[in-house]
Amino acid sequence: MQQHKHFPRLDVLEAIRTRRSIRKYTDMPVEWDKIGTIVDAGRVAPSSGNLQCWRFIVVDSIHKRKALAEACLKQYWMEEAPVHILIVMMLRRIREFYGKRGTDFYAVQEAAMAAQNMMLAAHTVGLGSCFVSAFGYAAEQPQEPIKYRIENITFMNRWAQQNVARMKDIDNIIWNFRVAERGIKFGGDLVNAIDLHTRAGRKRLTEQLKDKAAELKKRVEEGSRKAGP
Repeated sequence: MQQHKHFPRLDVLEAIRTRRSIRKYTDMPVEWDKIGTIVDAGRVAPSSGNLQCWRFIVVDSIHKRKALAEACLKQYWMEEAPVHILIVMMLRRIREFYGKRGTDFYAVQEAAMAAQNMMLAAHTVGLGSCFVSAFGYAAEQPQEPIKYRIENITFMNRWAQQNVARMKDIDNIIWNFRVAERGIKFGGDLVNAIDLHTRAGRKRLTEQLKDKAAELKKRVEEGSRKAGP
């Protein structure tokens, strides 16, 4: 499947980091195979007891899109998206198994998990999306919003108002891991490439591998010194 030139296939971590909520869309029609991919991502989301109480409604009618925008607190920007996907929860079924807890909590959680799956899938196939389940080609590229640092929201073993249980400089720990991970991938790519080159080419690539390994080692050591004891 040919992808939009600005949206190549992404791995899951990159998709999580780069997905944005889009509220402006082009009038470019959305391919049905991509819609199918998005709905299928919602289908495989986790659900309580594997009941799979969600159902998905694909809406491309302009009149129904206008009605949906009106119903969603008059969010008229939704009309620009050529396709809406509604997540409908079968409350009677989930109530039979889990009672009020199922309708008050599980149904909402499961719909949200399905929506997150679908938004990530939309992003990986080059489509913009927003949590109200409106999908279309993005006409904007919002900047990354300000987020808390990971050590400000992550605690060890218990919740604490003070800093006593907060993880220290976890960004640096993750950074070192990612540097090593990229080094391993780079080495694997070079090994595969070496098999395709002549002896002279192999020697050149081997030197590149040594230089890259030395560079990564230096960066990891510098990161460790910054982290301190």
